[in-house]
Amino acid sequence: MTQFQKIKQELINSPKTWLITGCAGFIGSNLLEMLLLLNQKVVGLDNFSTGHQHNLDEVATQLSSQQWQNFHFVKGDIRELSDCNKALSHYEEGVDYILHQAALGSVPRSIADPLLTNSANITGFLTMLTAAKDSKVKSFVYAASSSTYGDHPGLPKVEEVIGKPLSPYAVTKYVNELYADVFYKTYGLNCTGLRYFNVFGKRQDPDGAYAAVIPKWTAAMIANEAVLINGDGETSRDFCFIENVVQANILAATANAAGKNQVYNVALGDRTSLNSLFASLKIALQANGIEYQQSPTYRDFRAGDVRHSQADIAKAKSLLGFEPEFKIQQGIDKAMPWYINFLS
Repeated sequence: MTQFQKIKQELINSPKTWLITGCAGFIGSNLLEMLLLLNQKVVGLDNFSTGHQHNLDEVATQLSSQQWQNFHFVKGDIRELSDCNKALSHYEEGVDYILHQAALGSVPRSIADPLLTNSANITGFLTMLTAAKDSKVKSFVYAASSSTYGDHPGLPKVEEVIGKPLSPYAVTKYVNELYADVFYKTYGLNCTGLRYFNVFGKRQDPDGAYAAVIPKWTAAMIANEAVLINGDGETSRDFCFIENVVQANILAATANAAGKNQVYNVALGDRTSLNSLFASLKIALQANGIEYQQSPTYRDFRAGDVRHSQADIAKAKSLLGFEPEFKIQQGIDKAMPWYINFLS
């Protein structure tokens, strides 16, 4: 039995109360689905700036009516202390664990509007931390980012060695780590950061200027439109399927003392080039009866992007018992029917 299987059984036997910020978003809604399937009580906080009601509606279809009744939604903004406190105080017994996913992602968005990114990712983070401190939760797990590694060239990326940030977004995510460490040392709030590496899977928005590469390319290929690759296609990333990320969050929240107050890489521990990714998406689409015949269109490299990214996940394996269940092709194969259904 894996550590994750053990923890899931313990949660079923002894349900806890959770708060997910950004619960209507991609990662937040997948966390919500898993926790409700485990019969947990969950409060969700979201202002729908990047999340969607249809994500919550879809989660409801995956659950029994009793499981769905264990969810309470608060429409609110993490930058407003009153909204954070409202979410944390819904249940008289309080919240055991916070999974803080609410943020404005995207390097290009942060370059276009650094003030908005700073407001959501730093002011919002600090406000939520303050509310968590006052409510005495058992642990505060937050979405950190691989962008924190910045210009450090070493591979694979090891948590203790970072470079200088390359974008306003990366700055905000590094500041989150600094604040979390200070809140632990100053107030005793257990904080754990998860540096996500290129997460993908169902309910990841394929629309908009800042859509992530996998849903954006998949949408283009389904519509038989051109796939645009920044650079020569040999830029590589450590793509991590959403179910691996859900596992890491739950393990981090319920970790023992040695596992808390750390920062962890959450990834597969592998590297895939954009050219290889394009080929993998073609294979998955073909398996679902969709033939894409076009070659990709190459354009200039994107400002703020690093050339290669790959995580060392030994720390998460050792201290959390993290074991990624899905490799990239497995994740793409599992997610593809959802994309086809969503985009059809």
